[in-house]
Amino acid sequence: MGERPALSKGEMEVARALWQMGPATVRAIHAAMTEQKAIDFATVQTYLRRLEAKGYATSKLDGRTRVYSARARAKTVIRETVNDLVERLFGGDTMPLMRHLIEERGITPDDLAELRKLIDGLDDANDTEVTS
Repeated sequence: MGERPALSKGEMEVARALWQMGPATVRAIHAAMTEQKAIDFATVQTYLRRLEAKGYATSKLDGRTRVYSARARAKTVIRETVNDLVERLFGGDTMPLMRHLIEERGITPDDLAELRKLIDGLDDANDTEVTS
């Protein structure tokens, strides 16, 4: 699939609900979302239509009820969104983003331990490539 238009904040929230729920009706997505925050039924319906128009979702009629399904995987959308952010804000350099996240958002001891494992795994992979 080619490049899709970026998602607005509201569209992303509805997409996240759709990813979590799997195929669902507007009513079901609206009910799930209103547990977290107030959002109008018609707004959810509009966002779902936009997601479909942009290629992030698909729908089919089940009787008289429209059922929406994710067309794009969450991991793919996250990758595309982060890549776009890094390119636009940091000229493609990821280190300023990582520095910003750690300095501005903080890092827990558990996060730090997980980050160390990721770095160790990268070091091990790089060592294997160098000696091969």
